[in-house]
Amino acid sequence: GWCPLSPAGAQTTQLLVEPPWTPAVLWDRVTLTCQGSGTPNATTWYKDGQRWGKEGLDHFVVTESGTYKCDRPGTGLSPSVSVLNDRLVLQVPARALLEGDTVTLRCRV
Repeated sequence: GWCPLSPAGAQTTQLLVEPPWTPAVLWDRVTLTCQGSGTPNATTWYKDGQRWGKEGLDHFVVTESGTYKCDRPGTGLSPSVSVLNDRLVLQVPARALLEGDTVTLRCRV
């Protein structure tokens, strides 16, 4: 399923990651999806703070590690998502967590 990396708001842009684990890792074939109530198919993407050449696409498969954001006209800039190329990573579910929640951790190589 799709999991926002921060609590979803009706008037905000969200950057969703699939598979829904954080930090995301390049070798998981990560798909990023930009969601918001703003104009569809008018997404502007940013990688490492620079405009990224995926104009108009609402989702794509990540092929380079980096920190990504998206912008949707009407709802603005999303929170950022980092995609790592680390060989060893400790992951948590990519959703808002509260104290007292039971959390599954994944140690992956």
